[in-house]
Amino acid sequence: MLAGGNPQIPKGEGNEPVQAYLDAMPGWKQQIGLLIDRLVLETVPGVAKAVKWNTPLYGLPGQGWFLAFHCFEKYVKVTFFQGMSLAPIPPGKSKQPHVRYLDIRETDEVDEPQLVHWIAQASALPGERQ
Repeated sequence: MLAGGNPQIPKGEGNEPVQAYLDAMPGWKQQIGLLIDRLVLETVPGVAKAVKWNTPLYGLPGQGWFLAFHCFEKYVKVTFFQGMSLAPIPPGKSKQPHVRYLDIRETDEVDEPQLVHWIAQASALPGERQ
């Protein structure tokens, strides 16, 4: 684990490194990661996965990444790379003009329909090329 409780996973493309990340997520955070992964897979046909910078990324081939998440000590931060274009706009502000975040804490009740709505919208927008 890295400082803050984020798994340290080698960079890689495809499901295998993302699954390694999910398997290494600590405690209650693993359920959040598994939920996000499942919702993305159910919502976005043909989704591509990768781990870069110890962070799972989700995107569409040739279109870039639309979503990522990362473990912190007290929450899981979901990143929407074009979050300012989503409706409603996710609540977490960023220093990057187009990015918005959703922080999920252990005691939070995840609004799955809203998360699915954001995932669907985000996947239809141009992605981040990293």
